[in-house]
Amino acid sequence: MQTIQVFEHERLTIHKDENGRKLTNSQLKALCRFNDKNHNKYFTVIRNGVKFGNYVGVIQIGGLALEILPKADRDNITPGNQESKTLCWRIVLLKMLSTTRSLRIETVSESILKKRHNSILDLYFEIYLKEVENLIHGGLIKQYRKTANNIRTLKGQLLFAQNVRKNLIHKEQFYTNHQVYDHQHLINQILLNGLFIVKDLSNLPSLADRINRVLLSFPNIKETVITEQSFTRVRLNRKSIKYMEALSIAKMLILNYSPDIISGSENMLAILFNMDNLWEKFIFKTLKKHETEDFIVQYNQSQKFWHNRTIKPDIVIYKEGTPFIIDTKWKIINNDTPSDDDLKQMYAYNMYWDAPKSMLLYPEARSSVSNHFRSFHKGRTGDNFCKTGFVSVLDETGNLNPNIGMEIIRLLN
Repeated sequence: MQTIQVFEHERLTIHKDENGRKLTNSQLKALCRFNDKNHNKYFTVIRNGVKFGNYVGVIQIGGLALEILPKADRDNITPGNQESKTLCWRIVLLKMLSTTRSLRIETVSESILKKRHNSILDLYFEIYLKEVENLIHGGLIKQYRKTANNIRTLKGQLLFAQNVRKNLIHKEQFYTNHQVYDHQHLINQILLNGLFIVKDLSNLPSLADRINRVLLSFPNIKETVITEQSFTRVRLNRKSIKYMEALSIAKMLILNYSPDIISGSENMLAILFNMDNLWEKFIFKTLKKHETEDFIVQYNQSQKFWHNRTIKPDIVIYKEGTPFIIDTKWKIINNDTPSDDDLKQMYAYNMYWDAPKSMLLYPEARSSVSNHFRSFHKGRTGDNFCKTGFVSVLDETGNLNPNIGMEIIRLLN
């Protein structure tokens, strides 16, 4: 498996760049088809290549794993620092995904996280296999379902027409519509579909052996086409709640898989995350850990704004009952100056939530000096302040900063 790692907003073409990265013509064509199918959502097609946007994650095309990583510093990537930079931001991405519950990596060792030849997709495969193995070990659940076929004991509803047609000679059999209790149900079919995708796409020998063992251990059930509507029909109960994590990963794999039905050589799977949304959820989850009776953190509160439109800040903190607004922005701004549109947005939040203070929160790879609160000149009675705040994504060792929550709380004062 070839792995190419790029950063958000970088370009990748069919010509080698200074770091030796390039696409083949067939890989570029596959990316263009994927882009067209998704309405140019994830990147922009340029001359002989693509320019990535603010989506991060992994795209696998045949034997290529293309990892798109976040980056919140101004350092240029050179052949000298490429490996250390990509490893650093790769681990940051994985830990952000873990914090937001988009990827459970607590069962994956740090050494596996640092293996560059393992793509992010391999981690999803690893976790999915582990979940399914645990389910099989604990016993896959059975459910009742209706079926119509020949049985030797009369039970259920006798289907007279079919019984006459099929059992004219075999009088000892009855063709009935009856219930059976077995493994043949939608939840297990979803798991099986996910296993086949892992088998098609994984190139790691260690995973290949495990996939084959799991498939051999899996009950003999009928395959079926799984669509987005299939997942809406899943109803978990006390017995099936243990399937939740495996179903979550299976849904991600199945709905993002594009098989190459012509040659089979360029099957594609893309698992991509909007970095603005990921940063927003990460900050919320981080602040939520510091919640107390007098420090309440709310996510995506909304109020009616105009006609049938609503207004919705990212995070509202109630500190001893007083609201503070935080709007997260995953971008590097010049001169620590926010845009007029962002400031007008914060002004509206202050008005609608009757908040004395609001903050535009930006990432920095190292500590940056945050501005003081500055006053809007008109508006609500009393304090009406806003500031730009900067929080360190990385600590001094180059790892994800474990003190982000406390740094944000200090910025509110």
